[in-house]
Amino acid sequence: MGKSPEEEYDAFLEKVKRTIFVDNLSPQVTESVLRAAFNQFGNVSSVQFIPNYFELNNMPQSALVEMENPKQAREIVGQMENYCLMILGMPRPVRARPAKVEMFDDRPRKPGRKIVCRWVDPTEPDFEVAKKIKNLVRKHAAEASLVLEHQRGEEEKLANQQSETLKGHYRKYELLDSVLDDGTAKHLERYYNMKLTD
Repeated sequence: MGKSPEEEYDAFLEKVKRTIFVDNLSPQVTESVLRAAFNQFGNVSSVQFIPNYFELNNMPQSALVEMENPKQAREIVGQMENYCLMILGMPRPVRARPAKVEMFDDRPRKPGRKIVCRWVDPTEPDFEVAKKIKNLVRKHAAEASLVLEHQRGEEEKLANQQSETLKGHYRKYELLDSVLDDGTAKHLERYYNMKLTD
């Protein structure tokens, strides 16, 4: 027999307590990267990216990370209030806070709740307020999009720079390794009368 609506909603509320909301994510962050980052705090049960419908390509900037129990979720939020968590070495500190019921797309209907929708008449005072809010939201979305585009460009530059630095270090390592392997280091040690150590 299935669960009653009350039991289903209570189980959902327990899930909310185990979940943290993570935002300010880089577009390059994947589910496996988030799992690896948060598994150091506890066991990650699931990761759900929240789509950003205001951006091109629906790039997610936030996610819901469900932990094994509420205690782990509280500890992560407490840790991240005091310390920044950098994911993928990007200069974008990730923020975490407790998840809220409204953040879930798959939330069950709350027992006893009724939603009433109505059109607002243009002569009502609420119509002007709604119009101002709509214009502010559009302005904010345009500003946020511009900032995000700039941030993405900076992150791509940084990722390329980190990649080039890593390749340079690897080439140096290969050079040193070849000098040690072919005996050149031993020859230089005898020539300069120096003792080489590992």
